[in-house]
Amino acid sequence: MDPHKQNMLQEQHHEGTSSGKMGAAFFGWPWQNLGGFKYLLFGPLLVDFIYSKVHEKRPSEYTWCMHLIILSSLRGLVHQLWSSFDNMLFINRNRRLSQKGVDFRQIDNEWHWDNFIILQAYVASIVVLINHSMTNLPIWKTSGIIYCIFFHIGLSEPLYYWLHRLLHTSYFFQQYHWLHHSSQVNHPYTAGHATFLEHLLLCMIIGVPVIGTILIGHGSIIMFYGYVLIFDFLRCMGHSNVEVVPHRVFETLPVLKYVIYTPTYHYIHHKDMKTNFCLFMPIFDVLGNTMNKISWDLHREIRSNEGKKAKAPEFVFLAHGVDIMSSMHAPLIFRSLSSLPFTTKLIMFPIWPFAFLVVLMMWAKSRPFLLTFCHLRGKLLQSWVVPRFGFMYFLPFAKDGINNQIEEAILMADRIGVKVLSLAALNKNEALNGGGKLFVTKHPDLKVRVVHGNTLTAAVILNEIPQDVKEVFLTGATSKLGRAIALYLARRKVRVLMLTQSIERFKSIQKEASPENQNLLVQVTKTQAAKHCKTWILGKWTTPSEQRWAPPGTHFHQFVVPPVFEFRRDCTYSNLAAMKLPDDVEGLGACEYTMERGVVHACHAGGIVHLLEGWTHHEVGAIDVDRLDVVWEAALRHGFKPV
Repeated sequence: MDPHKQNMLQEQHHEGTSSGKMGAAFFGWPWQNLGGFKYLLFGPLLVDFIYSKVHEKRPSEYTWCMHLIILSSLRGLVHQLWSSFDNMLFINRNRRLSQKGVDFRQIDNEWHWDNFIILQAYVASIVVLINHSMTNLPIWKTSGIIYCIFFHIGLSEPLYYWLHRLLHTSYFFQQYHWLHHSSQVNHPYTAGHATFLEHLLLCMIIGVPVIGTILIGHGSIIMFYGYVLIFDFLRCMGHSNVEVVPHRVFETLPVLKYVIYTPTYHYIHHKDMKTNFCLFMPIFDVLGNTMNKISWDLHREIRSNEGKKAKAPEFVFLAHGVDIMSSMHAPLIFRSLSSLPFTTKLIMFPIWPFAFLVVLMMWAKSRPFLLTFCHLRGKLLQSWVVPRFGFMYFLPFAKDGINNQIEEAILMADRIGVKVLSLAALNKNEALNGGGKLFVTKHPDLKVRVVHGNTLTAAVILNEIPQDVKEVFLTGATSKLGRAIALYLARRKVRVLMLTQSIERFKSIQKEASPENQNLLVQVTKTQAAKHCKTWILGKWTTPSEQRWAPPGTHFHQFVVPPVFEFRRDCTYSNLAAMKLPDDVEGLGACEYTMERGVVHACHAGGIVHLLEGWTHHEVGAIDVDRLDVVWEAALRHGFKPV
């Protein structure tokens, strides 16, 4: 965006923003204390429909309940589809209006964006009960469509315009409308984020064309459904953070500038709250002399950015899918669920077959794509996803294809100017690519630093272990992390029982320890050897029967993915190694798999530390034990916190 326009909007935004009050009459919703149980309010409509159906009343006496339930579901679907589109960063990042991300605070504030759907269903029910003849509608009536459009243009548009201007007067803004403008980044759900009073007024706006057309005898079911769904569609479009209307449309037919608004047009209203008040038709801003003078220039500028090179991130975390169920834990599927740590929800089961088909399609033909982003101290941090899932990494024939995907992402990052790329989980599997060493060796001139982040992962695990511990039991002992943990603990004079069947690999690690510490590394071949050890470090899946050998009071540290079942009630278990991001991270609105809000896996944090420190080396292959303390101290210095 042109700096002059950006500064103008920012200045106007600061001038118009004010803190509001929450105690005004009709501010809150009558069912705001019900939480998710609010959807039970649709119960009476469903019960009435079933009762009328069972007792064989005339269709017109019960179908209105069915129509309200179906229409309410479709309205929710319209908003959901717009939300999904808004979060498809891989196709719309060049057309975004605000470069900020929607953070957890905004998501929480907009959590009950769909309250208005319940309200309008009940208002419609009351109208039907008052005038029951309104239920006897034909499927289609052409004249009704025309009359509905006339009612909208002649009544709804001007009524909304003047009510909206009224809501921006000092009193009403501070009492009510500030809530809608408290959202920092426009999103389709922002359209529904308003007070009870405002949505009562909106009931009147949306109701006038529908009720008016029906009362004069020209109503139809298609008109009823069509008007309401188009109304919602346009509201979602206007509150989208992505410009979807081509400017060429207005160049071809200039009159359309006054007939239909755009996301840019309404975005300007949220920045300059003295302009662009219209519902859908800017002609009313022209007539009211409230159209912002940069509206169409800014629209042209944003649309012209399509196809141009987007701002390159400085850091990329290259993740992959875990399983089909967790693939739905993404902002482009369910924004609300992705803002919470992943757990299996009932709503996911009906969608599972569709998700499975998408996974197969991604496997057949897909490339690494952008999923989420945030900002930290002016630096753009992104998470990209390799379109592969956990089970695929264990298929021998899939190895080359996965490495090709990772290599493509690394070369893309190198080409656009990314400084650090961190490999997640199985993307750095030793058997797959030697912890990333394959790519660095193959492309020695890479400018992007490739990082596995396991140095910080090991440091997090080691700093969880109390200083007074004298003996630990370590599984996955000869893995990359296991080796580093064993050698470091030996330096601390801790006896390490290393579970491994390979004498050769054990001896190789033991020789790396200093002569005086080599006797502290002890090979064991059975879990029973740890029956007296109360500190277990699990780097390999451990079954409940194997956990039985741990004495009561044992604490299980772990770096195994997925985490082991917490089978022993007389023992304690740690989570996977993770760190909380610094407090000044901005625009973060999605949880990383099962992590809490603002918490990322330690390898992810390790990559960010690599960037913040400005280190120029690749962190691939074996972990440098000498750097464990260096990386840990750097992470703490930059504001990362252990969890």
